[in-house]
Amino acid sequence: MRQADTMDWFVSGLGAVMVVLVLRDIFHTLGHPGFQGRLSRVVLGTTWRVSRGRRMAGLAGPLAMLTVIGVWGLLAVVGWALVYLPHLPGGFTFASGRAAGDTNPVLDALYISLVTISTLGLGDAIPVSGWLRVANPLEALFGFALLTVAVSWVLQIYPALTRRRVLSIRLMLLRRADTLDHLDSSWAAGVLEGLATSIVGVRVDLSEYAETYYFREDEMEASLAATLGYAAELARAGSVSPRSDVKHASTILTCALDDLAHVLDDRFLHVGGLLPEVIDAFALDHGHPRV
Repeated sequence: MRQADTMDWFVSGLGAVMVVLVLRDIFHTLGHPGFQGRLSRVVLGTTWRVSRGRRMAGLAGPLAMLTVIGVWGLLAVVGWALVYLPHLPGGFTFASGRAAGDTNPVLDALYISLVTISTLGLGDAIPVSGWLRVANPLEALFGFALLTVAVSWVLQIYPALTRRRVLSIRLMLLRRADTLDHLDSSWAAGVLEGLATSIVGVRVDLSEYAETYYFREDEMEASLAATLGYAAELARAGSVSPRSDVKHASTILTCALDDLAHVLDDRFLHVGGLLPEVIDAFALDHGHPRV
């Protein structure tokens, strides 16, 4: 095989590898609960750090997700363009009125890739080589799948955000009702167990949809980072209650809080501290004082 042919297939292979890496990142981010693609993790974390402390902090979550989707799309377009590039102009026929190869082949490859991945199907560049006639429709399918997973990703995280906001507002209402002063009541154990169940739900949401961490609430009452400390206060107060059912419920709540703190610290905060330190770091990272 000639050296030029070897280089051509190397470039096409490099493009194919880029496409596979994008697919792998999408799979780990959306189809593998408890895991996150390396690329999306870097983009989400970088967007969060850049926006933190600025006026756009409240938009960090949506911006981070859009950035990830944009990076996926950009790498996919470039990857498919590299697949086509060594085989231009001979591998394609062009619309009448245009001579094959009368423009920059790099721009031609990018144009074909963009038109195909967006499923526009303009028909002014048609593959003629056998394997290109297979690869080109595959890119169209890839583009359709990318649009589908992007919409699905956005839709699936908002229920998790709603559950987190509901828990935060519930904690704020319990604080306003001076629940700490009534933990010897008959209903206290049920309240603490209900909080434990909700906190376990948030812990699962953060494990499966780690991107929800980067959504900062503008209203302090809806920010779990600000109100989570009150749940810890309830757990501590319940642990010294004379009622055995309240003590047991407070133990369950403490375990749920410790589990949530472990996820927060291990995946996002990295302070290596106990529950109070993790809660303080959580509030600080989201720009809200503890209530």
